[in-house]
Amino acid sequence: MSLQNPLMESLLVTALLLLLLSLALGMIRALKGPSLEDRLLSILLLGTGGVAILLLLSVSMQLTALLDVSLVLVLLAAVVAAAMTRRESDDA
Repeated sequence: MSLQNPLMESLLVTALLLLLLSLALGMIRALKGPSLEDRLLSILLLGTGGVAILLLLSVSMQLTALLDVSLVLVLLAAVVAAAMTRRESDDA
């Protein structure tokens, strides 16, 4: 996919900036969050936002290796979420 179209490039940059804003807000919630559930959800948001950024960069830079990296990160995020919920259910 070629990004010769200036409209497509501006939409890509806008999407990346919005994702970076989402990551910044998620990081604030992860550091500040009043409960462990808030922190867990914000960490999952960070993982999802990171994967979305990798996917957009893969399209813009035309690197298919970034698709593989994003797939691995999605699998790791699922394992972390399962481990955290399992740990919390064992503590209760």
